[in-house]
Amino acid sequence: MSIRLHWFIPSHGDGREVARPSAAGANGQGPVGHQRRDPDIRYLVDVARAADQVGFDGALIPFGLFCEDPWLVAAAVSQATERLGLMVAFRTGLVSPTLLAQMAATLQRMSGGRLLLNVVAGGDLEEQRRYGDHLRHDERYDRADEALHVMTGAWTGKVDVRGRYVNAVGATVVRPPDPLPRIYVGGSSPSAHRLALRYADVLLSWAERPEDHRAVVDQVAAYGADRPISFGTRFHVITRDRFEDAWTETRRIMETVDPALVERTQQRLAGSDSHGQRRNLALHNGDLRNLEVYPNVWAGHGLTRQGSGLTLVGSHAEVADRIEEYHRCGVNEFILSGQPHLEEIYWFAEGVMPILRARGLLGSAAHDVALEVSAG
Repeated sequence: MSIRLHWFIPSHGDGREVARPSAAGANGQGPVGHQRRDPDIRYLVDVARAADQVGFDGALIPFGLFCEDPWLVAAAVSQATERLGLMVAFRTGLVSPTLLAQMAATLQRMSGGRLLLNVVAGGDLEEQRRYGDHLRHDERYDRADEALHVMTGAWTGKVDVRGRYVNAVGATVVRPPDPLPRIYVGGSSPSAHRLALRYADVLLSWAERPEDHRAVVDQVAAYGADRPISFGTRFHVITRDRFEDAWTETRRIMETVDPALVERTQQRLAGSDSHGQRRNLALHNGDLRNLEVYPNVWAGHGLTRQGSGLTLVGSHAEVADRIEEYHRCGVNEFILSGQPHLEEIYWFAEGVMPILRARGLLGSAAHDVALEVSAG
């Protein structure tokens, strides 16, 4: 089975560091490398167009308090791209599931059938409370189950749900999406696995070591799935012509990291009820000295911010080797990102994708594109 590659739309802004550096010059501005790129639509379209051009299957548009609204970003980006799948992340419980079904149907038509849906049951507790969401971990997945039952049922007919969290009568969509969007459910807990088995085409979990992903695949298989399901993960990536250059880039990034920020972030994330977040923290325990947790797998991104914290680092061949290894462990879809996202997409597309293509791992991509880079 070939793999699917997705890029990332940085709707929270972009830059060359893991986190915004605290130091600034006398004029209040840091060095050129420390400047941040605002997520204006022209820049987000540039990133999306690049992903479309080089042959990525899709691009994740994230949800969060510091991100632009993913539905609006996806609608805008859809009009500037041709083939790229638009993976909209959304939180169940914040919007009526019938309205979600309608929004998805509209965007599916607007994009020409390119909508992908990333279901996120929860995340950072502090952020959830800011949205008015005070449910505990397992309760959020129970609510997501009821919401997805309404959303998917409304696409194919009428559905009644009188649940603990959702109460809908005759929920339906007058113009259902065609085709139905591919659904990605994120999570690392048993609750997430059961939800994915009911509704998802793909179970997404944050990147870990290869053997950990194999364990997830085996664990989900043990539930006895009644429908086919694939597995995906999320990585950052730093790939260069030589492995020395890639690791030089990680050292440059670490030079900008404030140890005090690391300590504050690790203390805050330690209270997370996200299983994936806790597993990511356990890979490095805030230790700045031992961040290569597996060959070519670096944990530096997880020091100063929440979310998936692992990065594939190395030469193009080494990064391709690791992707192939994860694929052998059952991972079929990879959501990748690199900072800055516009520059890093070309490093990956020109260096790693030809190797994956030569190995037959990208052979059935819907828009397999060969790059020609002029000497000029």
